[in-house]
Amino acid sequence: MSTPPAISIKGLTKDFSIGMKGTKLRAVEDLNLEIADNQIYGLLGPNGSGKSTTIKIILGLLAPSVGACEIYGQPSGSVRSRHSVGFLPEAPYFYRYLSGTELVRFYARVCGVPKAEQAERVSEVIELVGMTEAAHRRVGTYSKGMLQRIGLAQALVHDPQLVILDEPTAGVDPLGSAAIADIIRTLKKRGKTVLLSSHLLAQIEGLCDRVAILHRGKLIREGTIAELTSEANAESLVVDALTPAARTAVEAALKTHGVRLRRTETPRLSLDQLFLKEVSSREAEHNPSTKNTASQDPGKESDS
Repeated sequence: MSTPPAISIKGLTKDFSIGMKGTKLRAVEDLNLEIADNQIYGLLGPNGSGKSTTIKIILGLLAPSVGACEIYGQPSGSVRSRHSVGFLPEAPYFYRYLSGTELVRFYARVCGVPKAEQAERVSEVIELVGMTEAAHRRVGTYSKGMLQRIGLAQALVHDPQLVILDEPTAGVDPLGSAAIADIIRTLKKRGKTVLLSSHLLAQIEGLCDRVAILHRGKLIREGTIAELTSEANAESLVVDALTPAARTAVEAALKTHGVRLRRTETPRLSLDQLFLKEVSSREAEHNPSTKNTASQDPGKESDS
């Protein structure tokens, strides 16, 4: 029997009522998405694209207006589906007066880890996230990077199969960001599925098996990094000992100068370039007066 998808979203639409007149704001529109088990999956989009709303529906914190969402075959709104999910929000609030160990132990109890297993599980996840030396310190003394690591520990303490991380490296320095990326790779090696929302596109590109790009609540692109960043109808040639003369005549020079064609490959855009290209083109379609936004830096999402 095959394993059901980690996340299955079909025809998902979410509307919010705003103002006294009951005006509808559509945060997500007709979203279809399937995330296979044991993948690292990136969810991308500019502010207001629907990422946070989608994550809240997956977590059962919001109900869809139309459509369905399942986690390993269970409706996402059911308590049973959440037993297999760990979650780290972008800006978690933790009890500052607890030590790291006390905090993770508290979440172990909340998540139903058997009492006989709690000490071992707490110790294991704290070691996994590299917080053993600081585990005795109060959370209120932690840096941003340490808070994110202890947050990862609480998300993993009940050994979930699906881990959802919303901007896990927000405000974290490059070394801390690289360490968190290594933890995510370790989770995949252990058979876990990770749904990752981030504005750090270079990190997404180096981590994810597949990505989805949302814009104004709609899915505009989805696929592997290679599929999305390959340039259609283009090839690059890798040759041995290319001379200046050969550069001027390319194909003719290859034969004339006896240069061996080593391989052909498809040129690729960076994920940053793809993201800005796709989002900017949709913005131009939505608002013809919009100028080129390729130089703008995507910021924090503010879904309703």
